[in-house]
Amino acid sequence: MSNKSHKLYQRAIVLILLSSFGQAHADTASDAKDSHQYTFSWQFQDESSLRPRGGTTRGAPVDLVTEPSAEWIALQQSGISDFERDRRAILAMAGEYRATFDFVETTGFVSAYTPTRPYRSWGTEKVYVVEDTGKSIVLQHLLVMSFVDKNGKVEGPIVTKHWRQDWQYEASKQLVFRGNNTWQKINIPSHQQQGTWKQTVYQVDDSPRYSGVAKWQHFGNYSSWSDEDGWRPLPRREYSVRDDYDVLIGNNRHIINPTGWTHEQQNLKVKLDRTGQIAANQPVLARESGFNRYERIRGHDWSAGDRYFEASKPVWSAVKQEWDRLIATTDTFTLRGSPDKDNLFIPIYQYAQEVAQSPAPPAIPAIQQKVHDLVKAYLAPAP
Repeated sequence: MSNKSHKLYQRAIVLILLSSFGQAHADTASDAKDSHQYTFSWQFQDESSLRPRGGTTRGAPVDLVTEPSAEWIALQQSGISDFERDRRAILAMAGEYRATFDFVETTGFVSAYTPTRPYRSWGTEKVYVVEDTGKSIVLQHLLVMSFVDKNGKVEGPIVTKHWRQDWQYEASKQLVFRGNNTWQKINIPSHQQQGTWKQTVYQVDDSPRYSGVAKWQHFGNYSSWSDEDGWRPLPRREYSVRDDYDVLIGNNRHIINPTGWTHEQQNLKVKLDRTGQIAANQPVLARESGFNRYERIRGHDWSAGDRYFEASKPVWSAVKQEWDRLIATTDTFTLRGSPDKDNLFIPIYQYAQEVAQSPAPPAIPAIQQKVHDLVKAYLAPAP
């Protein structure tokens, strides 16, 4: 790996660890001159103590798409089946975006509660269709970021593999998070299968995160999918700054619009006891509202991301297959740590980078064996 490539790779790792994506505005989140009003702000709290945290870098300008996309127009077509309209809604999330991430605690449930700083960040993100077999659709998110330094010089692009979302129609099994780095496979009742789509979200290294089951709802020009409350591990934006709770319990809502889509979250921040059960005494700290907006852009240079996506595909395909095999053959498994908080993801990330940059990549069997060993290293020792 060249020195320049190594530095870019190290910065990509820092981006993942700190979620330090570019800001949407010229002023940084820590700039005392930032006077932007924050939605759902605590109007009677000291303003400086609730200044949003998150990304502090600036990105290159983007060109927003303002006219309805072809995906949106296809979604509005009359005479198609509910199943086909569902598929078109899911596929409409693929594309090229400016993504903004906003999270704020809206209320507290413990004595002497003090609201924490909201989180705000921004990035340029491309969503690829990895797989579409009809009843199974896989979407991979990839950040391709260029940064503007204090002298106005553009650095990058830096490519960072982001989260993955898998959609399966009328699934019979679901993987759920149980706390303490443990996941369990459960049966989906037959009455909850008909007409539903299961969304499973995977972390940046393709290890599991959370899942939900629901039907898409279509009302004329409005298409949305919203699941019930489920457990999920703490995200990087939280565990990097606090350790006073153990699990998020919340739901997701995906809404398609003419020029992109939105991802809403409503989460409770909950403490667990040593056995992994909800704590008996004041378990819920606060409720959090999240709103992520994906706005279509054009003219952005995605070539570095496209090259990485293709060059690293043998590794990430093997990683996906390894986790799929583990989940299919195991009812319950526990990891030896949090994949990103405890840096379990770094060896896989580094191996994918090495293969992507190699002029003579290893043979597929060799990649599969290496990936098998790397994923096996995630697992906690058998009791």
